[in-house]
Amino acid sequence: MGKPLNQQRRGKGSPSFTRPSHRFVTNHQLPPFKNKTKGEVVRFVDDPARSGLLMEILFEDKSKRYLLAPEGIKLGDFVFCGQGSGVKIGNVLPLSEIPEGTQIYAVELNPMDGGKLVTGAGTCAYIIGHAEDKTSIRLPSKTIKTLNNNCRAVIGVVSGSGRGELPFLKAGKKHHAMKARNMSWPKVRGVKMSAFDHPFGGKEHHTGKSSTVGRSAPPGRKVGHIAARRTGRKTRSRGDA
Repeated sequence: MGKPLNQQRRGKGSPSFTRPSHRFVTNHQLPPFKNKTKGEVVRFVDDPARSGLLMEILFEDKSKRYLLAPEGIKLGDFVFCGQGSGVKIGNVLPLSEIPEGTQIYAVELNPMDGGKLVTGAGTCAYIIGHAEDKTSIRLPSKTIKTLNNNCRAVIGVVSGSGRGELPFLKAGKKHHAMKARNMSWPKVRGVKMSAFDHPFGGKEHHTGKSSTVGRSAPPGRKVGHIAARRTGRKTRSRGDA
């Protein structure tokens, strides 16, 4: 039934569609220091793998590590990692030592996993409350999540908060931004394709056939509402309030 669809080709996970990690600066991880360790911000780095800036930090043991830069930090500032570091912008602390209402980012899901949550430009989470061995935080999506007190986070807001306010203006700008992460763009609707490229194609503005397909449909036909129980807008009966 025609050639494989674009989403089917990407779903196989071939090297053609994987993200070019060899062009990324680093795999962002929080430093593994448990005791208070001092570091100096020596430069800022623009990494195509993420929307916020990275800051290169030179620690006391002469090791260099990268962290997501918070808003308000500058070259020459000192940051501290580990227990007892104090609540200051850029410091890495366990959740148990961060007071309620503090803005945090790069939050760990499990202790010492390097920081998985809240890493986008201009985002931050808030400490809601502490329990015996748990801490509740509010994510940018307003979701409340409860984590282990030993999970760590960085104090502040991720840099680049105004990034999404300025439009791209040109298709070329958008092309290079998406190509840096090997993301699929532009996205063409199936009804705008030819019948050879997509089951919904064929020079019509509608699908021309049912958009609901069975779970056992062949790969070339498995598009639309897969094994859907129902489609369309729900209507109220006369007995509903």
